[in-house]
Amino acid sequence: MAGQGRAIALSFHGAARNVTGSCHLLEAAGRRILIDCGMFQGEADSDRLNRAPFGFDPATIDAVVLTHAHLDHCGRLPLLVARGFQGEVLCTRATAELAQVVLLDAARIQEEDAEREAERALRAGRAPRPPLYGLDEACAALASFGRALRYGRSYSLGAGLTVRLIEAGHILGAAQAVFDLPAPDGTGRRRLVFSGDIGNSGRPVLRERARPPEADWVVMETTYGDRNHRSFEESARELIEAIRATIARGGKVVIPTFALERAQELLFILSRAVVAGDLPRKLPVYLDSPMAITATAVFRRHPEAFKLPFRRELMAGADPFRLPRLKLTREVEASRRINRQEGPAVILAGSGMCTGGRVLHHLRHNLWREEASVIFVGFAAKGTLARQIIDGARTVQVLGETVAVRAQIHTINGFSAHAGRDELLAWHAQTGRPEITFLVHGDAEGGMAAMAQALERRGLATCRPRLGERFVLAETSPLQASGRKHTSPRRH
Repeated sequence: MAGQGRAIALSFHGAARNVTGSCHLLEAAGRRILIDCGMFQGEADSDRLNRAPFGFDPATIDAVVLTHAHLDHCGRLPLLVARGFQGEVLCTRATAELAQVVLLDAARIQEEDAEREAERALRAGRAPRPPLYGLDEACAALASFGRALRYGRSYSLGAGLTVRLIEAGHILGAAQAVFDLPAPDGTGRRRLVFSGDIGNSGRPVLRERARPPEADWVVMETTYGDRNHRSFEESARELIEAIRATIARGGKVVIPTFALERAQELLFILSRAVVAGDLPRKLPVYLDSPMAITATAVFRRHPEAFKLPFRRELMAGADPFRLPRLKLTREVEASRRINRQEGPAVILAGSGMCTGGRVLHHLRHNLWREEASVIFVGFAAKGTLARQIIDGARTVQVLGETVAVRAQIHTINGFSAHAGRDELLAWHAQTGRPEITFLVHGDAEGGMAAMAQALERRGLATCRPRLGERFVLAETSPLQASGRKHTSPRRH
């Protein structure tokens, strides 16, 4: 590569004009640092993208800086290791604990799906499709996790590069990543800031995100770059009212739930509503997600991550996640029994975008019932079952069956762990006036396009990179040697 070793370059290998698959490669001072290594989800060609070559040689990567433990940020780490990565994965301690839960669960699901696929392939007389990776590969990836980074401290990545993680306010352990780099021409240092996923403020459990520093270059998520969220309290009231209306009809409430953060916040809201008398104490609530159950235990081990009122409650011995009739269903048979129970109930089950997991069984049993409700409380990418239902499909395919959509459908976006449009713009303003802002992790025609327009109206340069594109941010050149700086990024 031209300029390698003397240039600062950035290439994009996921979440490029796409919402998922975050994976970005930073090259500086001869070091190669990967920021996130996530799985593509929801799109029709996600499986192909996940199995495809990375666009770089994993054996040449010196380290991975992981911003947080969502699958679309960490889900391809087992592939990275299997294909030759021998470096260190760096992240916060909470992220490392949650990544273990996420990667082992993802491997288990892929192995189970591969077994079912092998049976279908045998009947059809064709070769079976192997899993993307299994438990062995996931365990090998977890063995690569090294130093646990503390918020606010700088850590060396070698050759004069440092990284500093600061609170993102997104999920437990999530971080923004600040890289300080030696300038290729030897005239000081340059700074690159990765937003990671920027948290939505005003939520009751986690601390608010930290203020980012001013930067020369920024890589920024744009998931909700085209709209704002309702307030958390308004959204909580809407959720409780939807549940009360469903109880009155005698139906069940199915909430497709992200296991990290969303499940815990929903338990907190429901617990608070029961204490206030807004929901009956006898209402059965099922947390039907082994991963969410384990993640909730991780949350309890990290009171330092919580806002002070929530932390005080936890430290006083109270359990903000506990409900009178909360049932944690780890076993498959216990999950099946939920739909054999008569009467109203609230079912929290993964996954949030309905791309797999136990929520599919609950949708098959309840989506066609007029007395039931399905409540979506997070982002649904294009191509996912969740998005089809939200967009008003009359019938959908669930586990190979055609199911009519007759249940009441609610979409409540105020629970999102992602910042809305105005908060994204406020976050970016704190980075000063960077030379260029790369927009990632968003709908190319939605949030990403809207954020580009908003920043460009402020006179700021933006770029929406395509998958595999590489940009030279700064390099030693004859112009620089003569005292003139060459700072405009160029495609390579």
